[in-house]
Amino acid sequence: MARHKASGKTDKKTANGGATLGFEEKLWATADKMRGHMDPGEYKHVALGLIFLKYISDAFEELHAKLEKDKHADPEDRDEYKAESIFWVPKVARWSFLQGKAKDPLVGKFIDDAMVAIEKENPALKGVLSKDYARPTLDKHRLGELIDLIGKIGLGDKENRSKDILGRVYEYFLSKFASQEGRKGGEFYTPRCVVKLLVEMIEPYHGRVYDPCCGSSGMFVQSAEFISAHGGKRTDIAIFGQESNPTTWRLAKMNMAIRGIEANLGPHNADTFHNDLHKDLKADFILANPPFNLDGWGADRLRGDVRWKYGEPPDRNANFGWIQHMIHHLSLSGITGFVMANGSMSSNQSGEGEIRKKIIEADLVDCMIALPGQLFYGAMIPACLWFLVRNKKDKKYRDRSGETLFIDARNMSHLVDRVHRELSDDEVAKIAKTYHAWRGEKEAGKYADAAGFCKSAKLEEIEKHGFVLTPGRYVGSQEIEDDGEPFEEKMKRFSELLSQQQDEAIRLDKTIKTNLRTLGYGG
Repeated sequence: MARHKASGKTDKKTANGGATLGFEEKLWATADKMRGHMDPGEYKHVALGLIFLKYISDAFEELHAKLEKDKHADPEDRDEYKAESIFWVPKVARWSFLQGKAKDPLVGKFIDDAMVAIEKENPALKGVLSKDYARPTLDKHRLGELIDLIGKIGLGDKENRSKDILGRVYEYFLSKFASQEGRKGGEFYTPRCVVKLLVEMIEPYHGRVYDPCCGSSGMFVQSAEFISAHGGKRTDIAIFGQESNPTTWRLAKMNMAIRGIEANLGPHNADTFHNDLHKDLKADFILANPPFNLDGWGADRLRGDVRWKYGEPPDRNANFGWIQHMIHHLSLSGITGFVMANGSMSSNQSGEGEIRKKIIEADLVDCMIALPGQLFYGAMIPACLWFLVRNKKDKKYRDRSGETLFIDARNMSHLVDRVHRELSDDEVAKIAKTYHAWRGEKEAGKYADAAGFCKSAKLEEIEKHGFVLTPGRYVGSQEIEDDGEPFEEKMKRFSELLSQQQDEAIRLDKTIKTNLRTLGYGG
């Protein structure tokens, strides 16, 4: 991931354009200072509100400066900004104005007034922005420090506007605050490379796109980018989403508003299982990253629910509740791609194996992908991707009845820092092209099994494996090229190498002991 310095410039980029923000450490340092003054979750919301304000102000100021140079344009004409899908920012809400008030004891009131003014001028943001910065419990000196810090970061200028900055900040905050807030390990931001892979796989060109646990709306952002990249229009898709966390729901609304994307995220946040805001929806494309292994989600209150066509999901784990919820909302020709914990592919606890078996026997499983480890912030749980379709006989592609494609991508990706990995654009393209070729898209070329990477398996083979969907069971091992060296010579060379390493270890051990004796340690 690229690192952003305080100026907002980029030192380096990865193959897929991903980036870390670079100012995480500074945000965390400020959080540390404020920790004794407010709850971590509260601080998260305070910071995100300011970052959003900076984001839209940057975009506004950039266009404002451009219009000032144009003799035929009025930089204070609201229509100029509307035409560019940029929010109109009143003078009292512009970052330059607020930056000047950072040291003022009334800085909280100035921010609240700015939020009110922005909502008044931009109906799409009504009820979305936080307006509680003047509260007495919020340390105004620390708040001023936060304004000064964020003021050094370029967020909404042309270079950064296309990136999911708010989503990335949210990803960072989730990972840092998860332990303090007591969040379950499965709730975290979906890395852009994973979202991109999901989108490239299912190709949501047009129709109804749905995410039942939309988080900060990263899936929708990537879907819109996909359509634009392929010459389509954002109006080609209708977006539906739902989010239970009120803070995250507001963030999702902000994320959509920034990009001018129309999205039906419901009138408020709500629990998808117990208050489905899109009950009658049948979506053409469903993308999701549900919270992994959610325990105590209220399954006892949903016994006999119409969504549980393949079996009652256990209260100890909501994975198959999410899976069946998405199947229920698929149109007759729909496809869903979603992230799930690896355990979903093989677990037989609490009836999960039986539910998975019935889903497989219903011929809904189109493709399974094993992902590399270390892709996600805030959760080291190994993950996989499921792709389910209603109709494998859909005339857009070849008849795939009774077949499932398995892809093992665990050996892909590269390290972007000490603990996180990322899939490159080329790797995403290779995986997606393999799937498209397998399902019969002529432009993707001809499909062929590749040992260690992909295998097209029949239902009978999956049954032999006890209805376990782990790709490693099907793709086998990659063939190792013979280098021509005779086995005896190869073993002799390895033995010599091992002997050299052992001699080096003995020598190093003697050197360490000698040095310790010189320092007065040991006999």
